[in-house]
Amino acid sequence: MMLFWLLLPPLLMFVASFSQNIWARRLLPISSFAVLIPVAILFRLPKPYALWRDYLVADDLNTYILLLASVVGIGVTLALLTLDRHVRIGQKAIYRFYRFFGLFWVGLSVSILANHMGIFWIGLEMATLSTVYMIKTNHTPAAHKEAWNYMIVGAIAISLVLFGIILIYASAKPLLGEKAMLFDALLHSAHRIPSPFLFEMGFALAALGMFVKMGFFPMNLWLAHIERAAFYPVAALFSGILESGVMAGFFRFSQIAGTVNYDHLFLFVFVYTLLTLFIVAFLIFRAKDFMRLFSLSGVEHMALIALFWVSGGTFAALLHFGAHAFLKPALFLSTGVLESGGRYRFAGALRGYHGVRGKLFWFLVGLFMLAIVSLPPSPMFFSELYGFGAMIDNAKASHHLLAMLGAITLLLVLLSVIFYRFVAIYQSMKYEGEETTKIVYASEVAALAIFALGLVALLLPGTMAFLKSIG
Repeated sequence: MMLFWLLLPPLLMFVASFSQNIWARRLLPISSFAVLIPVAILFRLPKPYALWRDYLVADDLNTYILLLASVVGIGVTLALLTLDRHVRIGQKAIYRFYRFFGLFWVGLSVSILANHMGIFWIGLEMATLSTVYMIKTNHTPAAHKEAWNYMIVGAIAISLVLFGIILIYASAKPLLGEKAMLFDALLHSAHRIPSPFLFEMGFALAALGMFVKMGFFPMNLWLAHIERAAFYPVAALFSGILESGVMAGFFRFSQIAGTVNYDHLFLFVFVYTLLTLFIVAFLIFRAKDFMRLFSLSGVEHMALIALFWVSGGTFAALLHFGAHAFLKPALFLSTGVLESGGRYRFAGALRGYHGVRGKLFWFLVGLFMLAIVSLPPSPMFFSELYGFGAMIDNAKASHHLLAMLGAITLLLVLLSVIFYRFVAIYQSMKYEGEETTKIVYASEVAALAIFALGLVALLLPGTMAFLKSIG
């Protein structure tokens, strides 16, 4: 029954998007807001909670991720209310967006809650295909081109994940039989898998596919191009919801891989994320517009989350994960106002706001810009402290302290490049360029206020205690 209520709002959204009745169409934003209610109820139920036998199981980790995603979904819906006042888009295109957003939410929910590798893959593929059509709601040649590019790159990534799942299943089938497709069964028996090399090959392929979907090395720019071509609510959906679903899969697979051979897991992820951060740091330094800047910054943060997670810093990774899930969509949604009139320039972007709504808008956006580079009291400041501490603790246990300190120093240099760029952009936004009047709507301020409250909630003692209890 709980599964029915979880899937009812997005299915109602999908059905209502076809209707010509004005009352049915008013159901679209209501159903989008309603996704939070069953997720919040599920979050409070005793765990583990079986939604569908052994195939869909809710635990503290995946309900936390789903709760974050549902809050982001509300922010995206609030931005959709005024989307036509910032860009050229017809009502039919907005209804089409809702239609595929409903399908996307079904696929994402199934993927995040899946305890079965095959169901995880099906849900992720459903979410991926749905986003292709949401990109195409922007009827421009660039958007149509990037939708096809996303289809191709997404197909490559999801195929790698599928091949990895097949190898993982083959490695554990002699021991577990058909239960070799279940995450919990694999985790419980990981130390007894008869073919660990085959498992590690499968994990490497699956992780590579998930990394590609998040814009990691070597495909760092494709995601930025897509988010630039699409409308800004689509970019917020990518950064705050889809990437969260992909990272949820990485968490599951890496937990098993760490039990099979932790040293191999850590080395693989560490080298991969370091390469990603090295390239992304200098791409951010050269970014010329908000969408690419925020997109590349999202890649940086997802790489840090993966690195903290495999270093044993579960709390740091989940705190950083939550902060990213609120900060990045908030910044993407703010671009509808920052780039008013199609001006993609940083100078003066935080000038020209009047009235209570305007002043609150520029204050929140300025706050988010500084929070994303981990200035205190941002949750990212604390997550990075705990994350780098976990890396040092890991190095002490493995007697590679000097090597880890050198690697952390390199990471800090790369993060300093990003920090310098963001601070320079913030100064340009606030103090340079001409001042032009910009209109801010109540729904946009409400969306940013929700994300700001989410960030405050992450710093509450109860939230931190809950995150520390996971894993």
